[in-house]
Amino acid sequence: MDKFAALQAFVAVVDAGSFVKGAEAIGQSKAGVSRYVGELEAQLGVRLLHRTTRRLSLTEEGQVFHLRCKELLDQLTEAEAEITAHSGSAVGQLKINAPVTFGQLHLAPLWPGFLARHPQVALEVTLADRFVDLVEEGYDLAVRIARLPSSSLISRRLASTRLLLCASPRYLRERGTPAHPCDLAAHDVVSYSLLSMGEHWEFEGPDGPVVAHVNARLRTNSGETCCAAAVRHQGIVLQPSFLVAPWLQSGELVEVLPQFRSIELGIYAVYPSRRHVTAKVRLMIDFLVAAFQSRDWPR
Repeated sequence: MDKFAALQAFVAVVDAGSFVKGAEAIGQSKAGVSRYVGELEAQLGVRLLHRTTRRLSLTEEGQVFHLRCKELLDQLTEAEAEITAHSGSAVGQLKINAPVTFGQLHLAPLWPGFLARHPQVALEVTLADRFVDLVEEGYDLAVRIARLPSSSLISRRLASTRLLLCASPRYLRERGTPAHPCDLAAHDVVSYSLLSMGEHWEFEGPDGPVVAHVNARLRTNSGETCCAAAVRHQGIVLQPSFLVAPWLQSGELVEVLPQFRSIELGIYAVYPSRRHVTAKVRLMIDFLVAAFQSRDWPR
């Protein structure tokens, strides 16, 4: 029995949820994959899978064995990538996490260019605004937007973005333009619910820091929804420059109180603190740094 092929077949079947899909994932026949799993069970003297006509499920022993097999296969892939790092080539799957809106607007157009340069790399990109544990969830790299990167991770700054106070010209004509952040309490506000400041917006003004309490008429976890509402004259928003730039350039939104600057956020590529950085991670970080060097969002 080819033990490596058997381990690979077992993991593929479990991850895919069936022998047919597992076989397709690794380019083998269903009969061959089934034989490998059967030989593993015979050699180990335990049943790894419960098989029914409808579904597969792991036995208790199968759960432990699957976890260990995944670790071994991942380590092998990483070891191969480390060896190729000397020649600058990259191989294997690269698992990336990024915020939803930033990922859709500014990262999605970049992936084809990276794949064209590195044909032996496969990307798995997950967009989520929640905080993900890179080590626990098995990510190689994440793009994060924050004041400071996590001290438990290695990071490289890609760009920066500032939160800008914006509204449509029509809204300001009808409701008046605030003269001070404290005036925001009397205005309709469209609030981003995941903003760390909540509804106490921070600014640095000519006379020092100011914290303005706002009452949201609309609260949402989508920055694009905030901007869509503002463009339709529903209120004032505080959104990052990377998102509002097109509407500012078109004149559909204008900056409010530009003399009061809100917080600046760094955009970072972060990865787990490891002794060796694989070629695929290093090349992706270099690629992203180069891609964002020319970005000129309004600040």
